[in-house]
Amino acid sequence: MRHTQALLFRRLLVQHARPKSTIPMQPQAREKAETAVCPVTDGSALQLARHCLLSGQVIGLPTDTVYGLACDANNEQAIQRLYEIKGRDEHKPVAICVHNNAALRRFGQAAHLSDELLTRLLPGPLTIVIERTPALSNRFLNPSTSKIGIRIPDFKFMRDLCAVWHEQPLALTSANRSSAPSSLQVSEFRSLWPQLGAVFDAGQIGLTEERRLASTVIDLATPGYYEIVRAGVALKQTEAVMEEFGIRSRDII
Repeated sequence: MRHTQALLFRRLLVQHARPKSTIPMQPQAREKAETAVCPVTDGSALQLARHCLLSGQVIGLPTDTVYGLACDANNEQAIQRLYEIKGRDEHKPVAICVHNNAALRRFGQAAHLSDELLTRLLPGPLTIVIERTPALSNRFLNPSTSKIGIRIPDFKFMRDLCAVWHEQPLALTSANRSSAPSSLQVSEFRSLWPQLGAVFDAGQIGLTEERRLASTVIDLATPGYYEIVRAGVALKQTEAVMEEFGIRSRDII
């Protein structure tokens, strides 16, 4: 079975690898040419992404805000690779992406958050920070905090991928080197392609620079209170929902 999967994986990579130039290339350029770039509308895209994740690779893919880098959140080597590609301090947290609210509750302690509240907030351009559960067993995933940021992007490819990934979490961060601008199209993180298992292309995400602000990050770990960690693209509507549900800002405690 594994041999068959490996053959399929190689065929998918060859199918979506960019055409090679007739001009002689340096080793680095040749490595870039072997990176699979697959439209999200391609019928084999989800299968290719799943095989990359199973093999512990990091992939580039679209979300409802910016392009992201993703890997298996419970794979220790993959998480370390993600930090290496990103050039990110290992003590700076990354979020996870899940399929639905049930999965959010599996990996985060959300008993104090009602189904109605979560349904109003998600899916969407929001990262909810809560205490993690033992289901997140990766010791290299955010080792400096007991909390975890959880996303359910409002983007079909991402949600479909989470579904075929047996509803396991994907570690997710923006597709750019640390401190560099986030990416609205795959060409903007081209320098990272050689280090990725595959890149999944949905064209340009959004038409304004505001989209580069990425998701709003809200800490809801304390029952009855919230704290905005990052304003992001959904600040006003998120604060409106907090007011509606009687959840107070910790800034006014």
